[in-house]
Amino acid sequence: MTSLTGIEHFFRNNGGWPDPELSRTLSGPTAADRQRNAVGEQARSLSRLIECEIIPRLLVAHAGEPQAVVPAEPDATISRAEVEAFAPLALHVEADELLQYVEGLVARGVSFETLLVDLLAPAARHLGELWDDDRCDFVDVTMGLWRLQEVVHELSGCPAKIVHGDQHVRRALFASLEGDQHSFGTVVIDEMFCTNGWITDRLNEATTEDLLRHVRQDAFDLIGLTITCDCHIAPLPSIVRAVRASSRNPRICVMVGGRVFAQNADLAAAVGADGTAPDARVAVRVAGALVDAVAREAVSAMTG
Repeated sequence: MTSLTGIEHFFRNNGGWPDPELSRTLSGPTAADRQRNAVGEQARSLSRLIECEIIPRLLVAHAGEPQAVVPAEPDATISRAEVEAFAPLALHVEADELLQYVEGLVARGVSFETLLVDLLAPAARHLGELWDDDRCDFVDVTMGLWRLQEVVHELSGCPAKIVHGDQHVRRALFASLEGDQHSFGTVVIDEMFCTNGWITDRLNEATTEDLLRHVRQDAFDLIGLTITCDCHIAPLPSIVRAVRASSRNPRICVMVGGRVFAQNADLAAAVGADGTAPDARVAVRVAGALVDAVAREAVSAMTG
């Protein structure tokens, strides 16, 4: 696994890290706001570098490496204490050490699904809370999420599903919206659906134009939008309508998720989505039911 030392060196030499001297050069009553905005812009650039450059290269590098498969026991679970012990590690240790911790759980019989939903996703939420509460700087949180993402990719590999005959494989597009600075929730959803046999695509900080271009090009059965910022609620109904109007698949299903909808599930219907789910495990079941229902309606319409 790639050490973060080289990556940190890369970012520091390419202007990717927020300037530690920034707080000393800003003054006046709005200095804190200007500092936060400037650091946030640099951090978004860093996040894009990680998502669009570093992670894909790691996936290519590790694609050919064999992985051991350990059968999971139905009763192998993650305790709250294990989550509380694991989450802070993402800020302080290399991804290799995180992976060793997780591999110990795998050896105990914990399934990949349980690791995603009950360990890695709660750990990511904890990091996001540290940033929201100003208890940790953005770079530390971003690098912590990067380490968690590398663990996900090391564990999964997500091999392509072989399709025989006319069997239909469900296709899904998952996206975090422009300005959503952390997209680990989208990574978890993508991996979970892939593990359950879906063919998936993922966009990070997607603009409306990005979404419309993708749904025009490919006939997705489902689009899942991850929303972590309240500011995205207002434009979301128009985005959902535009996706439906532009989709190559006129019966595309739309799901929304993330912190905002976890706190208020009724918002999903209010923005025009077909459904939401509290976590990735439930999302797979809800999405399958939605797509199946749409397929039955289509058959019924054709047969009269």
